[in-house]
Amino acid sequence: MKFGVTVAPRITDWQLFVDLETMGYDCAWAADSQMLYSDAYAVLALAAANTSRIRLGTGVAVAPVRLAPVAAHSIATINQLAPGRTFLGIGTGHTAMRVMGQDPMKAGPFREYLRVLRALLHGEEVEYELNGERQEIRFLHPDRGFIDVAHPVPIYVAADGPLALKTAGAYGDGRVCSHNQTRARLQKSLETMRQGADAVGRTFPEDFHTAALSYACVLRPGESMTSDRVIDEIGPMAAATLHYWWEYYQKDGDTSTVAQRCRNLWEEYLAFTEKMETPPAKRYQQVHLGHCAFLPPEERRFITEDLIRATGGLVGTPDEIIAMLREREAMGLSEITLLPAMAEARRNLKDFAEQVIARY
Repeated sequence: MKFGVTVAPRITDWQLFVDLETMGYDCAWAADSQMLYSDAYAVLALAAANTSRIRLGTGVAVAPVRLAPVAAHSIATINQLAPGRTFLGIGTGHTAMRVMGQDPMKAGPFREYLRVLRALLHGEEVEYELNGERQEIRFLHPDRGFIDVAHPVPIYVAADGPLALKTAGAYGDGRVCSHNQTRARLQKSLETMRQGADAVGRTFPEDFHTAALSYACVLRPGESMTSDRVIDEIGPMAAATLHYWWEYYQKDGDTSTVAQRCRNLWEEYLAFTEKMETPPAKRYQQVHLGHCAFLPPEERRFITEDLIRATGGLVGTPDEIIAMLREREAMGLSEITLLPAMAEARRNLKDFAEQVIARY
């Protein structure tokens, strides 16, 4: 099992990536959400220039807001600073687009996007369409120090639906998923990705990377899952699931993603959002305040034990967390990446490194 951290990147705190390397984490993912955080690539550049071991990448890049050649160029530039330890996590932009009131990229365009992206990151010439015109494109100066495509940049695709999973199998080197998936769902996803690889004549990699975004807090004696310190550290990530459920509900009334044990909580949260001062047409802005970075005080009451358990939070004693990790590893996951509250990140991640990773 590899251990990573997803960072809500703030340009003035790039030093956090250096600290993560010192703590012993394997990799660090910079979240990419243009209306919420600092630019992921700017922060990664500073991190790359000031670290030597830790793997660095986007977690995950938002396909709809950058052309495929631009995304390839950006991560290949980071790879020039950190050759061989750079990766690209990429997705359709579920949160980053919803926070602008827009839909994520559709499955078809996303597949084409990854086809172009993968070819460019392998130093190949590829046919690319823009504004109705298709032309052959390639990096013209790959050997002049501007970018690095000589060292592989693995592509980790955020995928859950069958079409996205097949795309991940066809063009990805790994997959990123949410933290609360069952063994059966993970195995079915792997089979779907193998089908995607077969469809393009690709041998599905034996070392295909499987990462899950999660959060954790090591309990101290006398603490419970909902002690104040615990909520301070993991509240924003737990609340992000409520935002996710709300987004699906707003789209077409879909509540199928709402965990059964959280149905009452969901009804309370929905009533809470309907009383927000923001006009309904712009409510997506208020719902996403603090998303994964900090917890608005008025949302604190929604961080319950049921929500933490339903979302797969790694909250417990060191022994309990290690047992959860062993179970996830047996399910087929090869990496857990943690996303704590920004203000508590160093304390939270240091505790996890010293009390869990050191014993794993």
